[in-house]
Amino acid sequence: MLMSLSVPLSARRARAALALVVVTALAAVILLGGAIPAHARAHRTRVPQGFVGMDIDGPLFNPTDVLDLNNQMSSMVGNGVESVRVAFNWAAAQPYATWSQVPAEDRSQFVNGPSGRPISYAATDQVVGDAARHGLNVLPTLLYAPGWDAAGNRAGFSIPRRDAPYAEFAGAMVRRYGPHGSFWGQNPSIPRTPIHMWQVWNEPNIAQYWRQPFARSYVGLLRLTHQAIKQADRSAKVVLGALTNLAWHSLGQIYAVRGARSLFDIVSVNGFTSKPADVILYLRLMRHAMDRYKDVTKPLIATELSWPSARGQTSQRNDFNTTQNGQARNIAQLLPMIRAWRLRLGLTAFYYYTWMGNEFKGAPAFQFSGLLRYTNSGQVKSKPALGAFRRGALALEGCRAKGSTATRCVR
Repeated sequence: MLMSLSVPLSARRARAALALVVVTALAAVILLGGAIPAHARAHRTRVPQGFVGMDIDGPLFNPTDVLDLNNQMSSMVGNGVESVRVAFNWAAAQPYATWSQVPAEDRSQFVNGPSGRPISYAATDQVVGDAARHGLNVLPTLLYAPGWDAAGNRAGFSIPRRDAPYAEFAGAMVRRYGPHGSFWGQNPSIPRTPIHMWQVWNEPNIAQYWRQPFARSYVGLLRLTHQAIKQADRSAKVVLGALTNLAWHSLGQIYAVRGARSLFDIVSVNGFTSKPADVILYLRLMRHAMDRYKDVTKPLIATELSWPSARGQTSQRNDFNTTQNGQARNIAQLLPMIRAWRLRLGLTAFYYYTWMGNEFKGAPAFQFSGLLRYTNSGQVKSKPALGAFRRGALALEGCRAKGSTATRCVR
């Protein structure tokens, strides 16, 4: 996939993630001072602009599909989405280490990038441009090492062999799409919507995405990347790669590395549980870990929350697979809870995973996570979850409907 955000979780990891939450739930309740109320009273204040987010990946970026990203973003806006999280695919942007490797017929697609290496902005220009036209904020996850700087890990996923080229790529992205980015100067007709937050990798605390133990080597990457991002934009916010499973424990491992605390401005987490209330518990455990390590004022983002409607559709079994109606019911329950807890959690945004999944019988479970489903016959169909998300998102934003852009609210 051109812009795949996340390799679907294996059934083994999915079951492990839930088991870890369940095993620690009782301890967490004692630790944090009581159970989560079944119907927490929601704060009546509206959430800040950009709070309601959506992960986008899968069929939206499959070059064989006829889906129009611009039209899909228009639909996202109408359904309450204010921000999108998407992979900025390093391997796709810099597939060649030198100009001599670029086929002559492809050279027009590239310009000089970091260290004189060829770089293409075509895919990221499309995403950023379409998002800006719709008033959507963008949270990029800088992901996927190109072959010329890739080192495999135990799970076979390509991770950076060296830290410097990845950091240089991050700096190039900031200089392209940040407040002083060349993209805005070259496209004056596009509403200026610079990117202010940059996420350094995804789920480095699991073997799927990083060699383990992860903390020291990941912090090494984070150190150089933080420097490159801040040199390109002093006001930019560096987002820690989303942690999952026993995320609070992994965060402690990061804090244990000397100087790591100063290398990120925002903590992020991908929390998958069977019950909506347990999502809040998961986030409370993260906030407790941050408080314990005296990072009290640092914001938290939930970068992936989801329930696959995969029950009866896949051989991958986990305890948070559900039906289409169950998916809608869980979303309807979760969003008011997020509003009720966001201030106590220091939560500045959440992202539902994902907008659209490529659904077919026997597909991996997380391909059934979308609010929309793309079928093998090339059709896009909405699921009950879409309506549940729209109602919950608009309630969070205090809107009866949304206007032509994500920043326009009909009250």
